Amino acid sequence: MRATINLDHELLKESERITGRKGSTDLICEDLRTLSERENAGQLLRLGSSEVQLRPVPQCRPTNASMC
Repeated sequence: MRATINLDHELLKESERITGRKGSTDLICEDLRTLSERENAGQLLRLGSSEVQLRPVPQCRPTNASMC
């Protein structure tokens, strides 16, 4: 999809420097993925907080991964 957007040139350059990614398309796609993941995690957290009768899920330790 193509879109016309106004970007802060300095912010774009700083993002390129930090991430090592070149070009606004790569940076914007990565940022959208990150934003989506963060929002989804927040929604899951809010859902878990609203269910008071949930029991903790057992977590495997890396050394005992075969037991999961």
